[in-house]
Amino acid sequence: MPIAVYFHPRSLSASQYDEAIKELEAAGAGHPAARLYHACSGSDGGLMVFEVWESQQAFEDYGQVLMPILAQAGIDAGAPEVMPVHNLVL
Repeated sequence: MPIAVYFHPRSLSASQYDEAIKELEAAGAGHPAARLYHACSGSDGGLMVFEVWESQQAFEDYGQVLMPILAQAGIDAGAPEVMPVHNLVL
């Protein structure tokens, strides 16, 4: 079952986000097959991330790569909100 994941860190700058994306790409994890959608929105210093994943397990597996990279970039993502997806239109 697909899930929606919403990250709303206390503070996320554009430079922190860009650094994390760069490091994910370098680790070969920039475009995981199980991630169906990714968006980053908001203003600098208050960015938020919304993703859709094929399954909870796929998201948790990706966390093994993601979390150390976020820590390295100084990002405290906090606890994400995870919800089942009822419908997805792309």
